[in-house]
Amino acid sequence: MKKHLDPSTLAFIRDLRVNNQREWFEVNRSRYEDARQDFILFLTTLLQGATEFEPALEGQAPKDLMFRIYRDVRFSHDKRPYKDHICAYLAEGGRKTINPGFYLHISPNDGSFLAGGVWMPPAPELKAIRQEIDYNYQELKELLNAPAFKKYFVGLGGDKLKTTPKGYDSENPAITLLRHKSWNATYMLTDDVVTSDRLYEECLAAMQAVKPVNDFFLRPMKELKGMEV
Repeated sequence: MKKHLDPSTLAFIRDLRVNNQREWFEVNRSRYEDARQDFILFLTTLLQGATEFEPALEGQAPKDLMFRIYRDVRFSHDKRPYKDHICAYLAEGGRKTINPGFYLHISPNDGSFLAGGVWMPPAPELKAIRQEIDYNYQELKELLNAPAFKKYFVGLGGDKLKTTPKGYDSENPAITLLRHKSWNATYMLTDDVVTSDRLYEECLAAMQAVKPVNDFFLRPMKELKGMEV
């Protein structure tokens, strides 16, 4: 069982940052393949542990959860061809889903992190989540104040509206959370953790701590899908 990443994986990403060109990448492609395989082996172990509290991950393959290293530069001013990190999204439906899940981002110089929550849901789901927060604000507050959650996360981040969302009052007790367009909880991981067996332990514990919050956001999304059937 692979419970950490090799230092060589972080070293490859670090070198890619300063040599983000196709020519360099092709010369170093074997290093990338080694880093990719290292990440896949770790994800395999992480999935095995996580299925004990997140059944939606049962039977999922790491390759369906990992994002490509190649950047889409068609509409970007930044023409660097490769991402400067390795990442995966662990959730029902794999990396392409809009469902809440667990995002693992591996980046050197202590830039790695494990995140939970929901990222930029489409308009119908966004509306449903806001309604859920409005109706069940006390429940969400209790989840965010749970000792297990607070051990790893400091509230919820994510992009927000600068104004009050349509249909809500600026005096609403939940207005700060209602303004969000994403709701993300993030736990930072140092390089020392990433390259030790603590990576598995910390990721698993943080995932378990944020799962109740994920479930809170998933509930209205599932209800919405049920209404559409």
